[in-house]
Amino acid sequence: MEHLRGFINDTSNRLIGWATMRQLRIKEKFCGKQRCLDDYNLLNEEKRSFQPGWFNQTTQKSRSIIHRSFEYQLSKELDTYVYIGEHQTYSGGGYVYEFRGHLSEVRNNLSELHRFGWIDNKTRAIILELTLYNPNVQLFTSVTFLSEFLSTGGISPQSRFEPINFYGIFLEISN
Repeated sequence: MEHLRGFINDTSNRLIGWATMRQLRIKEKFCGKQRCLDDYNLLNEEKRSFQPGWFNQTTQKSRSIIHRSFEYQLSKELDTYVYIGEHQTYSGGGYVYEFRGHLSEVRNNLSELHRFGWIDNKTRAIILELTLYNPNVQLFTSVTFLSEFLSTGGISPQSRFEPINFYGIFLEISN
């Protein structure tokens, strides 16, 4: 199985880089004690950085992957773009967790994020992004999963798979 390192469970597609999970939230001033009644828009997006658990605004940068998940990053830092969902248009910035390391580390980190309430009543979108490569057909695929958290309490999931065949492009260029 050593020769399959980096491949996902289908043993055909290899993960390129690492997957990221990006959160977009609304500012606390738009929330009551129990519920946030506003939906997300670009004007009420939270852009401050916090300590884990969404406590105490911070300006310090951290090396810990858990602490970094509570620090807001701009679109240009993340090299991301605006994403259009079914209910809203989301900025390219946000709070990011990178799925890096061994599976046991990732599981522990996700448990920590859950313990700290990384997804809470101010969360309005979670965007999961990854890139796969299938060497059998020389095909890259960009995969995006979006979950929109509505102020009504509902969750609207969506997915997008964008295949990119560089092999066909190289053939056209060489001719």
